[in-house]
Amino acid sequence: MKILVTGGLGYIGSHVVVELQNEGFEVVIIDNLSNSTIDVLKGIKAITNKQPIFEKLDLRDKISVTDFFNTHEDINSIIHFAASKAVGESVEKPLLYYENNLSPLVNILQELQNKKASNFIFSSSCTVYGQADTLPITESAPIKPAESPYGNTKQVGEEIIRDTCKVEPNLNAIALRYFNPIGAHETGNIGELPLGTPQNLVPFITQTGIGKRDQLSVFGNDYPTEDGTCIRDYIHVVDLAKAHVSALKRLVNQDNDYNFEIFNIGTGKGSSVLEVINAFEEVSNQKLNYKIVGRREGDVIAAYADTTKANTVLGWKSELNLKEALLSAWKWENK
Repeated sequence: MKILVTGGLGYIGSHVVVELQNEGFEVVIIDNLSNSTIDVLKGIKAITNKQPIFEKLDLRDKISVTDFFNTHEDINSIIHFAASKAVGESVEKPLLYYENNLSPLVNILQELQNKKASNFIFSSSCTVYGQADTLPITESAPIKPAESPYGNTKQVGEEIIRDTCKVEPNLNAIALRYFNPIGAHETGNIGELPLGTPQNLVPFITQTGIGKRDQLSVFGNDYPTEDGTCIRDYIHVVDLAKAHVSALKRLVNQDNDYNFEIFNIGTGKGSSVLEVINAFEEVSNQKLNYKIVGRREGDVIAAYADTTKANTVLGWKSELNLKEALLSAWKWENK
């Protein structure tokens, strides 16, 4: 079966491509290389001994999207990652995020209307919950007003898919709300390599550890947590990638109960920023130069998942822990 992975040369997308190819799926990647490089293809091939089909394409261009689906008529399963993903940057550049994260989604769903049956997996986020009233967070937790334009694009994206599924019974979709992906493939052939300044904690940690960055900023130590720093659910990217394969098989095998379903993907355990720093120092034998600075707009205090639904319904469970994820990220950084 041929699967389209949009943003497939990005951090999460590339790991999903690896797991799909390991399961025997044929993969077609679309990426505009705005936050990735073509070299990632070599890393994927080095791991799987198979080169996925690649097309450089801007999904905001409706004509190009239509041409692509006319060329690849046999694609009816899509895993959609292509989007901008940094909370802080979205606060500074809201219109960029609304354009990048919503227009490609609409363009793809319009093409799927022309198919007799299609499967769609959406890369959503725990940011849709905002600061949840209770922890851990279940899928039934209320959706709060978004803390950032990035979070809002994930909320609106889910609404667009839900509304489309109501009128398109042949469209089957799953939104995976994942928490904080970290780490790299165990081979060190692919990992998180942001272009420019990292927007996420772990690549900033590893780049500081190896000397690319002079200092790591910790945004706030006055939160109502045990050590004053924000708490997140850090999930190994390989575990996350395997969750996408489980979700895809659920749709392909027509095991889904509804034509739009939602699952939290995390470990179920929260770790503070300082805990992550301490764990990295332990596994890497590196002392990090970090400084406490003011809070960052858009950050919630704490978020970690209740993964019961994914564990029981998808038959998926995270297997790798925080230290294993950080060690793999450090191996990738060194490579």
